[in-house]
Amino acid sequence: MPEKVLVTWSGGKDSALALYKLQDKKEYDIEVLLTAITADYDRISLHGIRTTLLDRQAKSVGFPIEKIRISKNCSNEEYDLIMRRVLEKYKTKDIQAVAFGDIFLRDVREYRENNLSRIGMRGVFPLWHLDTLELAHKFIKLGFKAAITCVDSNALDKTFAGREFDERFLAELPRGIDPCGENGEFHSFVYDGPIFHKKITFKAGEIVLKEKRFYYCDLLPV
Repeated sequence: MPEKVLVTWSGGKDSALALYKLQDKKEYDIEVLLTAITADYDRISLHGIRTTLLDRQAKSVGFPIEKIRISKNCSNEEYDLIMRRVLEKYKTKDIQAVAFGDIFLRDVREYRENNLSRIGMRGVFPLWHLDTLELAHKFIKLGFKAAITCVDSNALDKTFAGREFDERFLAELPRGIDPCGENGEFHSFVYDGPIFHKKITFKAGEIVLKEKRFYYCDLLPV
């Protein structure tokens, strides 16, 4: 019998690939997607994606979504408390596992596993230690489509914001930049692919600099 699992969902390519792998294995029964929303902006935290587009994603992939609302100045302690309350609610429904799209950041994995262990849950990491360049090419080959919503100006210049995540994008990444953006170099919005029942339509809006560091491309629902 498949194990019930919650899937953390950022709206980006790594969470989409993780969901794809979980569905492909058929070992898990996906109950709900969990997404952190910055309440002040009504957008997905870090990725900057409007919740309107998030709702369309959830509808297209066919799973309910739990929006975890946090403030823009949310501390780690406050975030952990909010997340714990949400997870404890699902644990009462006999759900013991939470899946993440992490690939190789050991400290991030340990942070997640430690928090989960405190409430008797465990983490599932379907992409763990897979080669990021191979993953990036596989994402494209599988037919996934994604747009770059945010770039860290310490790693990439403004021109990468708003671009398609495609073979040309990968070829033009500077040396040292992880092809999956695992170090936070960039974030994305997935709008089509094998897990989607319907393509999400949007148009690229203004590119703005936030915190004197991050370039965000506003994606506007169509």
